[in-house]
Amino acid sequence: MALLVWQDDLNTGIEVIDHQHRCIVEMLNRLQAAQRDSARPALAEVIDSLIAYTLSHFAFEEQLMEEAGYAFSRAHKRVHEIFGQRVADYRQRFQAGEDICDELRALLGRWLFNHFRSDDQAYAESVKQHLARFNPPPPRAGWLSRTLDRLFD
Repeated sequence: MALLVWQDDLNTGIEVIDHQHRCIVEMLNRLQAAQRDSARPALAEVIDSLIAYTLSHFAFEEQLMEEAGYAFSRAHKRVHEIFGQRVADYRQRFQAGEDICDELRALLGRWLFNHFRSDDQAYAESVKQHLARFNPPPPRAGWLSRTLDRLFD
């Protein structure tokens, strides 16, 4: 399986979320590298880190959606929970000695990219509007602009 490559249609327009998504993609690619090296302890470390980071990301994302008042945050959270159960099953299978890396990488790559493109895009506008309240646009530069702003605002 080829390395996963970030594509622009995966961007939500929320800098912190996009950064976390890119980190997940990098971790998936690290899983492939660790698999090539065939060192089971290294694989275990990458799998554990990938799963922990992804679940942490989900919790962060859920908090943002809830704070933003996103109407479908409960449904989105449920999707995350089901996914978490699936990857926990993979982790158990790995710990039991199964070689699940190809299967796990395929699932994660396919599922996460689809999730980023659809489910995460659905909440993006709500979260961006919510975050904009905490980060207003910078004031216009120049004395004339500032004076006009004071007079007409």
